[in-house]
Amino acid sequence: MLKRFSLAAATLAAAATPALAHLNPLEHGSVMAGLSHPLFGLDHILAMAAVGLWAAQLSSAGDRKALWAVPAGFVAAMAAGFGLALAGVALPVVEPAILASVVALGLVVALAVRLPAAAGAAAVGLFALFHGHAHGGELGAATALQYGIGFVASTAALHLGGMGLGLTISRLHPQIARLLGGLTAVAGLSLAFG
Repeated sequence: MLKRFSLAAATLAAAATPALAHLNPLEHGSVMAGLSHPLFGLDHILAMAAVGLWAAQLSSAGDRKALWAVPAGFVAAMAAGFGLALAGVALPVVEPAILASVVALGLVVALAVRLPAAAGAAAVGLFALFHGHAHGGELGAATALQYGIGFVASTAALHLGGMGLGLTISRLHPQIARLLGGLTAVAGLSLAFG
């Protein structure tokens, strides 16, 4: 029995193709590769959802402009970071900055930090530069414009999900958003040091 299992396992391992973390643009197209890219990294998902949660928190606290300004600031700065990567402009500590963004964005939600909409957009925009630069650095064989459209749309969808969750939670129990923010920060620390 053990010999058969070992033989079967060895056969499967030999026949397996390498796993790709992101869709291959040659097989799936550049837009689909861009759409899928933010969805295959827990760090990206957590950061994007936290931006939406924070925007909803700020809006529920009375700053209605923040609901759209904060996510829009992130998306605009992310596109700028993508452009920097395409232009060959290096940014230092891209991956550590992305992980720091998960922790920091989780903390601003956990602490229910209140900033005016423009300041909130600028704060998330700083982290977004690094997220966009990372997307640009992982372009591979994808067409830049189509890939960029894909990951911008996917990021906006994650923001919308976070916003919807945040607005729903604010009606039920605002402390749940703070708890989710704390869990996001802990997840970011675990990604950084795990």
